[in-house]
Amino acid sequence: MSEAREQTDAPARLELRGISKRYPGVLANDSVDLTLQPGEIHALLGENGAGKSTLVQIVYGVVKADAGEIRWNGETVSVDGPSAARALGIGMVFQHFSLFETLTVTENVALGLSPRVTAKSAGGMAALAARIADVSKRYGLALDPDARVFDLSVGERQRVEIVRCLLQDPTLLIMDEPTSVLTPQEADQLFETLRRLASEGRTILYISHKLDEIRRLCGAATILRGGKVVASCDPRQETAQTLARLMIGEEVSPTRRAEAGEAEEKEALLRVEGLSMKAANPLGTPLHDVRLSVRRGEILGIAGVAGNGQNTLLGALSGEQLAPRADAVVFEGAAIGLEGARARRDRGINFVPEDRLGHGAVADLSLSDNALLSGWRRWSLVRRGLVSFTGSREKAEHVVKTFAVAAPGAHAAARSLSGGNLQKFIIGREILQKPKLLIAAHPTWGVDAGAAAAIHQALIELASNGAGVIVVSQDLDELFTLSDRVAVICAGRLSESRPAHEVTAEEVGLMMGGLFDAAIAEGGGAPSESGDVRHGG
Repeated sequence: MSEAREQTDAPARLELRGISKRYPGVLANDSVDLTLQPGEIHALLGENGAGKSTLVQIVYGVVKADAGEIRWNGETVSVDGPSAARALGIGMVFQHFSLFETLTVTENVALGLSPRVTAKSAGGMAALAARIADVSKRYGLALDPDARVFDLSVGERQRVEIVRCLLQDPTLLIMDEPTSVLTPQEADQLFETLRRLASEGRTILYISHKLDEIRRLCGAATILRGGKVVASCDPRQETAQTLARLMIGEEVSPTRRAEAGEAEEKEALLRVEGLSMKAANPLGTPLHDVRLSVRRGEILGIAGVAGNGQNTLLGALSGEQLAPRADAVVFEGAAIGLEGARARRDRGINFVPEDRLGHGAVADLSLSDNALLSGWRRWSLVRRGLVSFTGSREKAEHVVKTFAVAAPGAHAAARSLSGGNLQKFIIGREILQKPKLLIAAHPTWGVDAGAAAAIHQALIELASNGAGVIVVSQDLDELFTLSDRVAVICAGRLSESRPAHEVTAEEVGLMMGGLFDAAIAEGGGAPSESGDVRHGG
C-alpha cells in the first residue's frame, strides 16, 4: 500500500466537510469530516446505526446531504445520483450482490455498466468478454467470462461485482462488508487485489465489522459513533479491543465459550441420520446423507460458504421443509422429520432465520406485534380466541430491556431499528421463550462488535442453562468463539464434527472451499471410507 497520507503536493481524493443528514427522529450524520487520499485503504468504522451507511450513500449519490460540502480532487462537486458518482470515478461494491444467476458473467457485467461503458461502445459482447478476462488476470480475480453465475461460488460472484465496478475505471472504490461471505482463503485473495489497486493510486473506502482484518489491511481509519466522528487513527497501531471501545464508547468484554465438558457425556437432544433431500428452491442445493447430533448444553457450529445447502438444512431442522421420512430427524427420542415448524416450536425448537426482515420479523409491524407473532403459544398470549395485546407489549418490553435493544419502546416498528438492534430483539424473543433447542442462522451477520458480543453471550448462557444450540455461520471467528464442536457443509454434504479446539480456521476454510483431503492432511486425520467428506455426529 502506498503511503499516500504523507503526500502533501496533491489534493485529497475525497473530502467531506461538515456533512449532516437528518431523518425523522434521528440525526444520522452530524457535521462529519472525512478525508481520503490517493493510494489509501481507509476503514470506516462504527456500530450499527452510527451513520456509516448514510455517509457512503451520500458519497455515492443515493442520498442527498442536508448540509456540508463534498470536494473531489480539490474541487467542490454535487453528487446527484449514482450515475454522477460513477462519472466522477466513484464505484461501489455492495454487500448484497445484484446478479442474475441464469446469465453469464459477461451478460451480468454488461447489464451493470453505465451508458458510457456499454457493451456496444466497447465493441460488442466478445470484446467485453476479452476486457473482463484481461481485468480479471491483471488483478488476480480469476473469472471465466462465459461461466453462468449459478455455477460460481460466492467468492467468484463477488469478483464479478468487483470486475463490473473496475470496468468503470473508478479512482475511489467503496467496499461494504466485502468478506462477510468469503472463506479465509478468498478473503486473503481479495486483500491482495485491494492492495494492488491501492498501489496504482486508487483509493479504497473499506467498511467492515471485522476488526482484525481492518488492522491487517487498512492504513487509516475514521470511526463514527452516534453520527459523529469520534476518532481517526492508524488501525495497524491499535488493538482490536481499542477499536471496539472507540466504536462503542465503552470496553467490550471478550466472549469465549469454555471447552465442552459435561455436554460430551449427555445423550443427544437432536439427531439427524442419513438425511438426503431436495432444496425447496429449484436453484438451491440438495442434502446428501447428512448426519449430525446436538447434546443438551452444547453449541454445534456449522461453517460453509453461502449456497452449499445451508438453507435446505435449516429448513429440515426447523420444520419449514419436511424431511423425506420421519426418523431422519429425531428430537428427544421422537421422530419429527414429517412435523412442521409449528409442531416443532411446540416441542421447544426455536429458529432464528438469516433474513431479519420478512422472515425473522415483519418490517411494518411493531415490536409488540412481532413478539406476538412468534411467542403467542409459548407465552399464552391468546386465550379463548382473544389476543392479549397488553401481554404482547409487556413481553416485547421485556425483550428490549433484557437484551439492551435500542428502541423507543414496544410500539416502534421493526424497520425503524438498526440491523444489530433488530437482530438482538429477534434472538432475545426466541431465547426468552426458553427453548430446548435454538437454531440460529448467521446470528451476527453485519452486526457491530457490541451487539455481537451481547448476542454471543446470550447464546452461551442459553447453552449453559441446558439448551442445545446450532449456529450456522460463515464467520469463522464467531464459530470458534461459540462452538463446542464445528462441522462444515459443502455441496450439500456435512463433514464430521470436530472439537473446536482441535481444528484450525485454515482447515475449516479449506473444507468450506471443497478441499476436504487437503484439510484432513493438514489436520493429520484420515479420510473416511465413504469418500472425501467425513460424516458423523
